[in-house]
Amino acid sequence: MNSSSINGVSKTFSDSDQSLDTPTYNSRKRGAKKRGIKVSPLKRFKGLGFLIGLLGVFFFVNWWMLSRLNHALFIQKISSSVKNSESPVVIKEDLRKIVKVKKPQKTPFGRLLKLAAHALAEGQNKPDPKGLWEEPYDRASNWKPCAEERDWEPSEGNNGYIMVTANGGLNQQRVAVCNAVAVARLLNATLVLPKFMFSSVWRDASQFGDIYQEEHFINYLKPDIRIVKELPEELRSLDLDAIDSVVTDEDIMKEAKPSFYRKNILPLLLRNKVIHFLGFGNRLAFDPIPIQLQRLRCRCNFYALQFVPKIQEGGALILKRIRQNSTNAGPLDSYLLGPYAKKMVKGKSGRSAKGPKYLALHLRYEIDMVAHSLCEFGGGEEEQKELEAYRQIHFPALTLLKKNEKMPSPDELRSEGLCPLTPEEAVLMLAALGFNRKTHIFLAGAQIYGGPSRLASLTSLYPHLLAALDFIGCTASTAFAMTDSGSQLSALVSGYRMYYGGGQMPSIRPNKRRLADIFLKNSTIEWKVFEQRVRKAVRQTKQVHRRPTARSIYRHPRCKECMCLLE
Repeated sequence: MNSSSINGVSKTFSDSDQSLDTPTYNSRKRGAKKRGIKVSPLKRFKGLGFLIGLLGVFFFVNWWMLSRLNHALFIQKISSSVKNSESPVVIKEDLRKIVKVKKPQKTPFGRLLKLAAHALAEGQNKPDPKGLWEEPYDRASNWKPCAEERDWEPSEGNNGYIMVTANGGLNQQRVAVCNAVAVARLLNATLVLPKFMFSSVWRDASQFGDIYQEEHFINYLKPDIRIVKELPEELRSLDLDAIDSVVTDEDIMKEAKPSFYRKNILPLLLRNKVIHFLGFGNRLAFDPIPIQLQRLRCRCNFYALQFVPKIQEGGALILKRIRQNSTNAGPLDSYLLGPYAKKMVKGKSGRSAKGPKYLALHLRYEIDMVAHSLCEFGGGEEEQKELEAYRQIHFPALTLLKKNEKMPSPDELRSEGLCPLTPEEAVLMLAALGFNRKTHIFLAGAQIYGGPSRLASLTSLYPHLLAALDFIGCTASTAFAMTDSGSQLSALVSGYRMYYGGGQMPSIRPNKRRLADIFLKNSTIEWKVFEQRVRKAVRQTKQVHRRPTARSIYRHPRCKECMCLLE
């Protein structure tokens, strides 16, 4: 995992949920029954019932975990050269002798990679395939941002104070903050400026004010909720544990409905005048939610959370470098960079054109993803030992399940599209889509499992490879490609591009199940056929549609709560 800093401020973007973290806050059992908070049925039944239940949903566990995972680098040091720092993943000393796979994993795609290299060499001077850098449907431009519209009076927040200490990586924490804003409005509570939980795994002490502009956050949401920087003096000395005012993720079911908060949290808030949500990962449902409350979540994500100037400045430097010092602005620059977007185009008059094209690739192939998938990636016995050691530490429930139940084979998992795309599969997908060797690629993601050797095919076929400042670099890119659509970074980036992009900011979402079937024929398929099948599989994921019921508004903002459809 890469961690880096700009002017002394650091933050690691993580795809992980609390199951990956080892927080300094101990998640003790806090007497949920005593407080009248319903406990998830999984806590009541153990043994055989627990294992059977987990097995029954195993084929959904990849989506379930990946939707909460967010392991992508955000801030990389701005200097004359961009360097990757060492992974901060903590491995117990007794496992160090096991965890030392250094040989590059074998790849079954040697033949296809040679065909791709030949095709790219022949096509260097050919025009790009139609629609490569564009949204394929005109209907995308009919959706316009309108989450700023308000249809209610400000909340007085007089039922008490809500504190939230969000866990996970920054993308997961961003979602938790937006959800906490919605809950504060729901309960007519005052929100105390959010805090970010320190993790002994990611070892990042950055807080809300190190990343986001506090005053803008408070003032922008003033017409919605009351926000203060700290508790009033008379409440600061309270022992929140002692009065049962600390509510952990164990106490709240995932995607809890508003009725849960009214029934179980509001009485505690009225009694104690303060509630502390510790964790708060994915603890508010997306449906059913009142339209104005849903719109508030969109407002928070797309407007209230603006990066601090030092991050905006770093993002501007990175984009200028990627665009080869061009003074042309990108469509989303002003939303990401604030005043630094104007400085990039200083001296230009009139409306700026788009900057030079570049592709952002979120390569979700870190060790947590690889280990959790239960797939095999060509590393043999050494790889299996390393991944099992990692699972023992970070995924103990999965380790227990493996010991007691028969699991699907790696081949079965791959055929169902439940394995992360490898770097080799990702580069083959890009080559088949028509991105040529001259394409500048911004690489997002943390430390790639397998090390630099695993990126050899990518750097060989695409020599113009960059890496830095993930959220801004990905969101501002001409085209954005992900290898897993379930990660929080990919979700937030694609949603941001959808919201502000005006139908001109394409995102490439692979259908891993369809691609797995294509890759299975790697030893015999001809390149032209491979191209056609990959393009068809990706084209089918680019359809313009409304947000499906119960899906994330941060990933799918095309809905009446966040955007307006102009017919």
